[in-house]
Amino acid sequence: MKKNYGPKAWYLTRLGWIQLSRMDCVLTAIQFVKENQVEGKGERNHFTDEVYRQLEDYFIGQRQRFDIPLKLLGTPFQQKVWKALCVIPYGETRSYKQIAEFINHPKAARAIGSANHNNPIAVIVPCHRVIGSNGSLTGYAGGLFLKTRLLKLEQENK
Repeated sequence: MKKNYGPKAWYLTRLGWIQLSRMDCVLTAIQFVKENQVEGKGERNHFTDEVYRQLEDYFIGQRQRFDIPLKLLGTPFQQKVWKALCVIPYGETRSYKQIAEFINHPKAARAIGSANHNNPIAVIVPCHRVIGSNGSLTGYAGGLFLKTRLLKLEQENK
């Protein structure tokens, strides 16, 4: 069952289409979508325009931190994982195992992977910075090509 993250707005970014969802002026989701999933402009407003502007600044290497209020909609465990992702510095990576240890669940690497997969706020909650223990790039909801681009972008602008 899909969660209702609130009104949606679509924007074409340098890295493809994104769908932004919000509750009032709080961001609840950023998802990369295919063009055939775009439904016009959606419910754009001043807030979604600002989210888009900050993402575009990030995509061209002019922003490393976001100033956007977030509402993380998930289980308490997922929220704990997503908050831990936000601690990973720009341009750096952590393994699923390192995240599990950081949140004091050292045997929960698989559950970390599941929470990462279900992260509703791509890029700002940087699940793309999580890699396998052997340094391999693992799944990303936006695709491994996009994960590679985001990591390369951050390395180049660190």
